[in-house]
Amino acid sequence: MKIVCCNDYKEMSRVGAGMVAEIVKSKPACVLGLATGSTPEGLYAELIDMYKKGELDFSEVTTVNLDEYYPISPENEQSYRYFMNTKLFDHVNVDKANTHVPSGSAEDAAAEAARYESFVRSLGGADIQILGIGRNGHIAFNEPAEALYPATHVTGLTEDTIDANARFFASADEVPTKALTMGMGTILSAKKIIILANGKGKHEAVSAMLSGMVTTSCPASFLNLHADVTLICDREAYEG
Repeated sequence: MKIVCCNDYKEMSRVGAGMVAEIVKSKPACVLGLATGSTPEGLYAELIDMYKKGELDFSEVTTVNLDEYYPISPENEQSYRYFMNTKLFDHVNVDKANTHVPSGSAEDAAAEAARYESFVRSLGGADIQILGIGRNGHIAFNEPAEALYPATHVTGLTEDTIDANARFFASADEVPTKALTMGMGTILSAKKIIILANGKGKHEAVSAMLSGMVTTSCPASFLNLHADVTLICDREAYEG
């Protein structure tokens, strides 16, 4: 795993966006694997800025998102579809028909998970996958557990994750208790992966990921099995 330690969040976002931009420029019809949450927002803002300056063209790009709450409608302001539209898709020339997020409104969650897994596999995986890391070492909604799913699946959310996301809702009671998420194998099918981490709150998870061990108690540690992963972090996340 390559490590790029930046001075602050702005630099971290700029470095990450630069790596994504390289892929888009070299392969206009690329597949971008995207993540939600506060960590990648700066990266998306940098990509929007590049687009507005005429440096990037998203017209042939296909996107696949890691996960979505379940159940939730795409119009819900806390849905990950809504997040992606407002934080990136509405501001660049990507074809919305080529942007894909698991459906939080599907009648059959398990069937939707199987459909999404098949679709991502049909694309050959993402050319570059953006990841964040949870305080407990989770990636997407793959939480620490005795065993981890390889494929896209329905999962229950831990109390820690519900608490972490409660700030986005009126109360913790409104946070969906389930989610659709890519599995570990789906994530590792990406050709290139970048994982973003900032702040002291992520230091323990980053340290566990970099410990040299691969363990289901830190799902992010599985990234050590991938041939092309770059950790982009700030000094607080890296040094504590």
